[in-house]
Amino acid sequence: QFQLTVPITVAFAPGSVPGDLPRPLPFRDVQEMEISVNPRTSITSRYEMLYRSTTAQEELALDAATAREADAALRPLQDASLGSLTVYVVPETSSLLPQGISVYVGKHRSALVRAGGGLAAFHTRLRQLTQVMSFTASSIAAALSDRVPDGQLGPDARRHLKSSLGYEITFSLLNPDPKSHAVDWDIEDAVNRYVQPVLDKLSLVANFSVDSQILYYAVLGVTPRFDKESSSFLLSAHSLPHVINPVEARLGSSAASLYPVLNFLLYVPERSHSPLYIQDKDGAPVSTNAFHSPRWGGIMVYNVEAPASPQASLPLHVDVDMVRVMEVFLAQLRLLFGLSREELPPEFLVESPGNEGLADWELDRLLWAHTVENIATVSTTLTSLAQLLGKIGNIVIKDDVASEVYRAVASAQNTMAELATGHLHSAFQASKEAVTSSERAFFDPSLLHLLYFPDDQKFAIYIPLFLPMAVPILLSLAKIVRETRQHKKEPTKMD
Repeated sequence: QFQLTVPITVAFAPGSVPGDLPRPLPFRDVQEMEISVNPRTSITSRYEMLYRSTTAQEELALDAATAREADAALRPLQDASLGSLTVYVVPETSSLLPQGISVYVGKHRSALVRAGGGLAAFHTRLRQLTQVMSFTASSIAAALSDRVPDGQLGPDARRHLKSSLGYEITFSLLNPDPKSHAVDWDIEDAVNRYVQPVLDKLSLVANFSVDSQILYYAVLGVTPRFDKESSSFLLSAHSLPHVINPVEARLGSSAASLYPVLNFLLYVPERSHSPLYIQDKDGAPVSTNAFHSPRWGGIMVYNVEAPASPQASLPLHVDVDMVRVMEVFLAQLRLLFGLSREELPPEFLVESPGNEGLADWELDRLLWAHTVENIATVSTTLTSLAQLLGKIGNIVIKDDVASEVYRAVASAQNTMAELATGHLHSAFQASKEAVTSSERAFFDPSLLHLLYFPDDQKFAIYIPLFLPMAVPILLSLAKIVRETRQHKKEPTKMD
């Protein structure tokens, strides 16, 4: 039974304190909400709120011209611990928030809320805000998707990558027609400029490795349909799943990988199938000319402009616009990690994370989900190990395997305790240790050779050894029994 505690500080600027506030500032309040996952698992969301007035430094920061400037100025003044939130309430007449906007969500772990409408309206906005910046019932259900009945899951619940200690990202350029196109892409510079800042932010979640490759004569495996009206080739939505398997056989990246592999493919169509466009389910062209596959990666089709004169020499030199490509791949990366923005009320304004790729509160949102998922993984692994030990009575458990099991249980219990006290960072680290220990125990080599040594194999091994010795012994015993019986039947001679 999980209890997820979110520490929230609510700071009221002068002129923003609601008149129907129950107590004078400062004071503390606790709100709890229960999320039911299945009949055996429930999660209690506990919001521990501290209501206070703003300090002089915070008031100075709130005098900034725009909400973005105020958010940057407030960052050094707030609690920077993972999982915590700080909400600044500004007067209803404040010009800090644009017209029609009542809630501004910044890049860090704070938000600005416009006062007005009394305490009930403020609590409604606060509840919506915590759902956006921490976790929701749907995000927790997605993390525990293996334990949630199918009917209760949303359509995107199994789109996200499973929690792992590491991920491998592979960027592949597919050039099926090198005779016509000499394609050049500066992938190293693009990764350093656009992908690395995101991975630096995500380094707390897992370890990442990035590599790239160019594959020649690699075709999609699906013949596109020619459209006479637009003089172009089209890939319909129902044919997209058939594109991945033929291409994946050429990638070769997941064969020797310990961790999940994310594949991002840039496909330059061959000259005979150019230009190539992807259609959605309604038959409309996809604006990005790309699609993604849940828990696998994404593919983008990059069309090359036809040469101005038909006598142009081949192959044509193509310089890939990496800005356009990386915009698509980063959006797909966010989708795979479950960082897509949910539908927000119209009065909400969310600041773009900029070059970092994701905001601090989005990182927290990811950590909440991964911590819960890690504990569920540990529970499943240790339960499977216990069932295995129950079935195989003669299995030998070495001391190091036992210590890993004890360490996994202790780390899992530590995670639950840290979650209940609102320490997200230490809870996530403990959950990673619990996963590592439980996996080591389950996959220990000393257990594996006993898995394939059941009783019927013992008979198959030992009978050929003991049968040659047993036959004469059994025959001798039978002879002795026979002679004893005959001796009893013979009449006893009487003198």
